[in-house]
Amino acid sequence: MPSKAPPRVSGKVFRSRIPTLLVSMFASFASIYVAGRLWQDSENRVYLIKELDRITGKGGSVISVDDTLKIIACREQHKKLSAVEMELAAAKQEGFSLKRSTLGNGTRPLVVIGIFTKFGRKNNRDAIRKAWMGTGSALKNMENQKGVIARFVIGRSANRGDSLDIAIDNENRQIKDFLILDTHLEAPEEFSKKAKLFFAHVADKWDAEFYAKVNDDVYVNIDVLGATLATHLDKPRVYIGCMKSGEVFSELSHKWYEPEWWKFGDKKSYFRHASAEMYVISQALAKFVSINKDILRTYAHDDVSVGSWFIGLDVKHLNDAKFCCSSWTGGAICAGV
Repeated sequence: MPSKAPPRVSGKVFRSRIPTLLVSMFASFASIYVAGRLWQDSENRVYLIKELDRITGKGGSVISVDDTLKIIACREQHKKLSAVEMELAAAKQEGFSLKRSTLGNGTRPLVVIGIFTKFGRKNNRDAIRKAWMGTGSALKNMENQKGVIARFVIGRSANRGDSLDIAIDNENRQIKDFLILDTHLEAPEEFSKKAKLFFAHVADKWDAEFYAKVNDDVYVNIDVLGATLATHLDKPRVYIGCMKSGEVFSELSHKWYEPEWWKFGDKKSYFRHASAEMYVISQALAKFVSINKDILRTYAHDDVSVGSWFIGLDVKHLNDAKFCCSSWTGGAICAGV
């Protein structure tokens, strides 16, 4: 008898086993990947909690990962500021000097004052020149004898090169006491960005101990300012002014409306910050602004914005009543007019 041929496996059945095998392999790899990611996330969470416990000394505290990340971010900002100071110190020891201006006599300026002005306020500028800033040789003498550099700070018109820009250029050509921020648009809603650009610019241009912002309707007692700042030369990271906090206004029609009012908590109160009429920061803080200007947040008002940049940093906040410019009293630094 002829032998019986073995049964043939149909091609259809054989082909059906291949997709099944691929699906099984894919499922296995997917399981391994997901398990690995879950393990990694778990390890990251444990690390972050341990870091928080180490920082605060409160082991076993219950806190979210988001809050932990915020605290670590603050520490990173502090590290960055400290690193900048260490690099500057090391560079000076090696004889490296930044290409920043000193005074005519080769000494280091005590303070650079930026007087924030606007288009159409020449009368305010002339009053300041007459009252305390001076022009020509008087302005130079204030720089060389007292170490105080003062400049009017302004940006450019939205219609670049129009009559507003031409008027400022002509005034500066005659008196030479402007700091013109060519990249800044001079507009009310851009005032906080103006403060950021100002501090970044002057920190790179002048090697001063301090940098100050003043409004163009404020008179400054230069002698008292110089004497006061001289007492704080031993403080590398200092922020000086008439410190305040107050209500955050969420009403669109209000003069001091803050579009991001919701960021300031349920009670809607600002954190402590120096009043906008006049405030001073030390060189280390100005360099911090210069290095981080692209990521520093600005709010509706320049004083709030500047105050926000130093939250989480090791900065000495000095509340000095002599910087409260609402009225002129004996021994005051400034007066609003």
